[in-house]
Amino acid sequence: MDLLVKNGNVYVDGYVENVDVGVQDGRIAEVGDVETADRVIDASGCLVLPGMVNAHTHAAMSLLRGYADDLPLQTWLEDEIWPVEAHLTAEDVRVGSRLAAVEMIKTGTTAFADMYFHMDKVADAVEESGLRASLGYGIITVGKDEEESEEELREGVEFVREYDGAADGRVQTMLCPHAPYTCDGTTLREAAEAARDEDVTLHTHLSETAGEVEDNVDEHGERPPEYLDSFGFFEGNAYVAHGVHLSDDELGYLASKNVGVAHCPSANMKLASGNAPVAGMLDAGVTVGIGTDGPASNNTLDLFKETRHAALVAKNREDDASVVPAQTALDAATRGGANLLGTGTGVIEEGHPADLTVVDLDAPHLTPKHDLVSHAVYAANGGDVTATVVGGEVLMEDGVVETMDAEAVVADAEETARELVERAEAEG
Repeated sequence: MDLLVKNGNVYVDGYVENVDVGVQDGRIAEVGDVETADRVIDASGCLVLPGMVNAHTHAAMSLLRGYADDLPLQTWLEDEIWPVEAHLTAEDVRVGSRLAAVEMIKTGTTAFADMYFHMDKVADAVEESGLRASLGYGIITVGKDEEESEEELREGVEFVREYDGAADGRVQTMLCPHAPYTCDGTTLREAAEAARDEDVTLHTHLSETAGEVEDNVDEHGERPPEYLDSFGFFEGNAYVAHGVHLSDDELGYLASKNVGVAHCPSANMKLASGNAPVAGMLDAGVTVGIGTDGPASNNTLDLFKETRHAALVAKNREDDASVVPAQTALDAATRGGANLLGTGTGVIEEGHPADLTVVDLDAPHLTPKHDLVSHAVYAANGGDVTATVVGGEVLMEDGVVETMDAEAVVADAEETARELVERAEAEG
């Protein structure tokens, strides 16, 4: 064996078992009693989970963490975020993505979906860090003329073609028209066609706020899902982010089209966008993954915190403590997100990619150990992660990131973020 994760409490098929996990050639080769391997991670007293999957984020926005808080979504975007983003350089995106990568490794995320700008730099960060990612250029045509809009779509398609399969296959690509309210109808239709032609996933923001839904009805006479459907948006492989204001009928329709949802409870709460009908999504048969959204609207990439929020928000919304129990939330954060991204991860089973998260249980807030699945969702946080493994490669052990110089990455990000804000404020 190449790698052995030994003596852990391993989450297998919804249950925790005291077994070993043997890894060969990047895949889980054996779950049981494994004698030895070239490298051994001692997981005694630890919980071993499938790698956590962040199903929706904007990684480079780590540079804007805490820059503009306590504002509703449209005000936050239009008055604060978009003006400073206009001054982002490719180097800024590289630095912000590297910071996000370190944070995700240290908090147990093994794969993430990202929609942003200068995506070649995000791909570089993925390659360096050892993480797995599904990446797409965020296509925005609002305020652009026809030629500029065509260039936006062209850039998205070119990124798909050039980077799909990069980083030894750890990078997959998507086509990502940002949202129905930031893209014109022609672009939405052509993006849907291009995604089918290129055989890649289509990903967008959908029904995030009540105002977005109302504006779509006023402008187009249709709610956002129906509007997208008119462009054939859901005829291929697609999933959406947020879905806060989806009706029961819309949930049923998305389920019939195998369209999943990346649920981002913390950003939805922080921006007062509302509480998504997660219990209704699951009841309708919609595949649900969990995302942090960007670090500027969360303000963390800790998927353990996000998973806790997903369960608690659902209970509060439905006034029913039994909905979205711990196991359901944990499965959404692992296999749910993996299914949306198509990574083949999210489970600890023989033959699947060896993406693993090891959680140290030796802490007061994880004592006593009545139910480790409950602890994973309601008590643990990213700071409890001691090891992170992607494709059998150890990215972190004993809390030490091995693929990147974490201290240098943090220092670089601090300086770059300061310079970005100074530049944006000076230039207006």
